[in-house]
Amino acid sequence: MSRSRAILLGFVAAGACAGALSACGGADERLGGASSSAAAAAIEPLPTRNPRAKAVEPVAGESAEFASLPAEDAGSEPAPTPAGASAPLGKGRGSEGGGPTSDSAISDAEVLKNGIALPPIEAPDEVRRIIEAGNQIARTPYLWGGGHGKWLDKGYDCSGSVSYALAAAGLLDGPLASGPLMSWGKPGKGKWVTIYTNPGHVFLVVAGVRFDTTARKQTGSRWLGEMRSTAGYVARHPPGL
Repeated sequence: MSRSRAILLGFVAAGACAGALSACGGADERLGGASSSAAAAAIEPLPTRNPRAKAVEPVAGESAEFASLPAEDAGSEPAPTPAGASAPLGKGRGSEGGGPTSDSAISDAEVLKNGIALPPIEAPDEVRRIIEAGNQIARTPYLWGGGHGKWLDKGYDCSGSVSYALAAAGLLDGPLASGPLMSWGKPGKGKWVTIYTNPGHVFLVVAGVRFDTTARKQTGSRWLGEMRSTAGYVARHPPGL
C-alpha cells in the first residue's frame, strides 16, 4: 500500500468515526427530550383554589401559612349543633300564653345600682320598649302635671311617667291621669305588665320590677326591685301582656 493511499484510508476512517459520534450525540438528545417530556407528563399541575372558596383573614393561633391554604368543599355535611350551655333557647320555654317562666333569671328584669333597668331575656317587644322608655325618664325630676302637656317634659308626675312608658310601647294613645287609668286595659294583674292605680297615685310593675315616682326618694330613680303594698289600688293590665 502506498503512503498516499494509507493517508487517504486514514481520513476516511476518521470521518466515519466522527459521523458515528455525531449520530450518538443526536440519539442522546432525542432520548433526553423524550425523558424530559415523560417527566413533565408525570408531574401533576399545581393545585388551584376552590372557585367557591372565600379569602379569610388569619385568626389567633393560626399561622398565615395555614390560613392561605385552599378551602375545602364542605359538601352537604350539616353544621354542628351547639349543646349544653351553648345551645340556643328554644321557643315555648315560657308559660302557656307567652307569659314569664318560673326562672326569674330569664323572665325578670334587673334594676342596676345606677337606677337603670335591664329587660329580661324572654321579654316581649312591648316589655322591652316599656323598660327602655322608663330608663329615659327614670332620673328626671318629679313635676306635678309633667308629661301631660307634652311627652318630652322637664319632669313627670306619677301618671305622666306611667303614660310615657305605656305610650312608648304603643299601649296608650295619650297621657291619662291616675283616675282614668282605673278603667284602662283589662282588670286584674297581667303576665308581664300591671299598673296599680287609684284616684291619687299610679305605679307600674313590668317584668317583676316597679316603676314608681315614690322610689326616687330611695334610689334617685323611678325603678325599684321591691314591691309595695297594693291595698287600695285597682290592678289593670294591657291585653295579652
